Amino acid sequence: MKHHDVIIIGAGAAGLMCAATAGYRGRDVLVLDNAKQAGRKILISGGGRCNFTNQKVEPHQFICGNPHFVKSALARYRSSDFIELVERHGIEYHERDHGQLFCNDSAKDIVTMLMTECEWAGVKIKLRTEILSVNKVDNGFLLTTSNGELSCQSLVVATGGLSMPKLGATPYGYKLAEQFGLTVLPTSAGLVPFTWHAEQKARFEALSGIAVPATITAKDGTQFSEALLFTHRGLSGPAVLQISNYWQAGEAISINLLPGEDALEKIELALKNHPKQSLRNTLSHWLPKRLVEALFDEAQLDKALNQLGHGEREQLAQSLNDWSIIMNGTEGYRTAEVTLGGVDTNELSSKTMEANNVPGLYFVGEVMDVSGWLGGFNFQWAWASGVAAGLAV
Repeated sequence: MKHHDVIIIGAGAAGLMCAATAGYRGRDVLVLDNAKQAGRKILISGGGRCNFTNQKVEPHQFICGNPHFVKSALARYRSSDFIELVERHGIEYHERDHGQLFCNDSAKDIVTMLMTECEWAGVKIKLRTEILSVNKVDNGFLLTTSNGELSCQSLVVATGGLSMPKLGATPYGYKLAEQFGLTVLPTSAGLVPFTWHAEQKARFEALSGIAVPATITAKDGTQFSEALLFTHRGLSGPAVLQISNYWQAGEAISINLLPGEDALEKIELALKNHPKQSLRNTLSHWLPKRLVEALFDEAQLDKALNQLGHGEREQLAQSLNDWSIIMNGTEGYRTAEVTLGGVDTNELSSKTMEANNVPGLYFVGEVMDVSGWLGGFNFQWAWASGVAAGLAV
């Protein structure tokens, strides 16, 4: 039976980062994964360009049952540290809105970089390996795998969440946590599009492909101002993905279709300047015509502005600045970018990611109850948590 200092289950972003960090410390590290390729989720992220981090990363951009948990790891491995690594490997990148950093060429560059770092650090990686059982023994852990028995002093769980099951996502990490007595908080799909109710679908399906700037507010007051995209299944776009992390089933969301503008003031000004202009033509200067026609009654749209009563104008303004809508649900894990919930961080060390009550057992990345905003924050958590554990194992 082969013994290693450290075995890491999962060859994704957090697992590979942890492996390289531990390997450079002289630890004998083995990474196991049941996939036939390492870093599969990295490869498809950011439309194949990988939004690998963000210029500005703050703890408030993460959702966690214990809001202080992320502070230590994020402070000790900053986005600037990862950017430096990317530059050292000669990877060209560019910045998009809100400080998001993407590869110029391909997400493959990030996977190649991580695999190169692991190789330089002496890490061994075994793919197509299924873990059949894990047991705690006196000096560490005993693993039975599809490729034989292995033992290790430190075991790192980097199995990810449930998002994107077609890439091989499974609940294995949660089951392992529960096996060792850790609490796993309820999971749900995060950074995910919303779906229509049947009657909404009939009304809005034809708008598929239309995108508008919007400010969306959740019931708890959290709001995001970004693009809103209509799809044939529901609502998507950055603003929707962001707000989905703060939404509970059955809650209304408020959509401001004229962010930063007072709709009533705009309507009153248009009335003053063009009293005989139809409401349809007025609103079509501000929003796509098809959206205007789906939102408002045809009889009302055909009226001239001077035919609208004050109450009607107020109602119209409210629909533009505060369109309240209850969506049917989300598209679920199939298209979700992250998994909300997971291993309870109150049972882990925020400095090392080690389980408080199980010496030698560590959790990194998405498997734990930490989810970042859209924009490179989840990758930064993978890098930071991976380094934190890699320095401790």
